[in-house]
Amino acid sequence: MALNQRYTENKYIALTAPADITSGDPVSIGCYRGVAQTTAKQGDRVTVWLTGSYTLPVTGAAKEGDPVYLKSGKLSTTAGGEFFGVSNGVKQAGEGDLEVAPAGIVTPGTPAA
Repeated sequence: MALNQRYTENKYIALTAPADITSGDPVSIGCYRGVAQTTAKQGDRVTVWLTGSYTLPVTGAAKEGDPVYLKSGKLSTTAGGEFFGVSNGVKQAGEGDLEVAPAGIVTPGTPAA
């Protein structure tokens, strides 16, 4: 094992919060997409899980495999904002809970829509 290795798997990471974040919030920091496991004030470190799936409030209709976008801290199935992850479930139009798998790490330049 390399002596400089920090993580054996990059499933979660501590990052600097760009704004106040509450545990359970969807998070987009640079190319990372995940869900905050801790609450943090802007500038503090926040632990973000990049894997798994979460029940999150999402606006818009969805079917399994649809993209989910993050804009201004809110998730939506309507194109716009940043690509956040993928729907693991089905829901009707309007706001409601949906199982979402965050993308984890996205490629720089991933289109918003």
